[in-house]
Amino acid sequence: MASPNPEDFQKHRSPPSLSHSSRVTWQTLSYCATLTYQISEPNEFDIMLVMPVARLQLDESDDTGAYYYLSFKRNPKEKYFSKFLDEEKKLSALKMLQALRLIIKQEVKNITNVEVTVKRRKVGSPAITLQIKNPPADISVDIILTLEVQQSWPPSTQDGLKIEQWLGRKVRGEFRNRTLYLVAKENKREKVPRGNTWRLSFSHIEKAMMNNHGSSKTCCEADGPKCCRKGCLKLLKYLLERLKMKHTKELEKFCSYHVKTAFFHSCVMWPNDTDWHVGDLDHCFQKYLGFFLDCLQESRLPHFFIPRYNLLSREDKASSDFLSRQISHQLNNRFPIFQDSC
Repeated sequence: MASPNPEDFQKHRSPPSLSHSSRVTWQTLSYCATLTYQISEPNEFDIMLVMPVARLQLDESDDTGAYYYLSFKRNPKEKYFSKFLDEEKKLSALKMLQALRLIIKQEVKNITNVEVTVKRRKVGSPAITLQIKNPPADISVDIILTLEVQQSWPPSTQDGLKIEQWLGRKVRGEFRNRTLYLVAKENKREKVPRGNTWRLSFSHIEKAMMNNHGSSKTCCEADGPKCCRKGCLKLLKYLLERLKMKHTKELEKFCSYHVKTAFFHSCVMWPNDTDWHVGDLDHCFQKYLGFFLDCLQESRLPHFFIPRYNLLSREDKASSDFLSRQISHQLNNRFPIFQDSC
């Protein structure tokens, strides 16, 4: 699956320009949405529990290039992994998660100064969730079992991470030389899930790209030029979050990762800092939003690191169409969902 082409996108959609007075409103909405987004989600945290592993044999479990069966080419140096192999000598994510859950449950019993509980396992979720009582709101902590493997990224990633024009060829090479992460994650495409699949994770690279997002090294530094990239991302994350609150069932298949993936593609399509000038938030956000709408309408959003992996399945076209209609309604009515939250 080819990566999005900015020329193709611009043929389909040209975001309307807004007046100066509208821009003031957009800046206000941006501040309001950013503030509300930060306030509304201060109690959810993700922690990756990283376990270093020597070289592994990776075998694709389907045609996405994202899910793998893991096995050891020889007896593992880390002997404790042996008890987590299934009958086919594959490393069982399910067995490891079960063992980790028991350890965490036991440790939680030793916590006396605050009320902590381990939530029931969600089917297909790679996380073990702790609920911590912290009046007036609870804190939720997702612990994600992650393997860190010192070896080359698999072939499915070869044509991904196309950031040469945005962050540079050298940076891409540095990223691809970093360690490989795999998280325990059930592959829902399997007809008979056996709990032995692992999914590639690039959260460490995504974080690095967010922290150093400018085509110039000084972008958004104290004495450097400012851009609105992060502002645009926060706005669309918040928009999706609010829509999911109103239409939980219809939008259950969507998450912030869809928004973040579209954001990274947008950064590649418009790679220069001048494309994201801080004073052009209205234009930049609608450009980014327009691209996301095109992805929804075409049911096509390639994974940023694994281009043949489409995050918008044709089987979920009805959900994509529903979200597209909801976003279009917000766009055509100047985003009442933002104003309601102020």
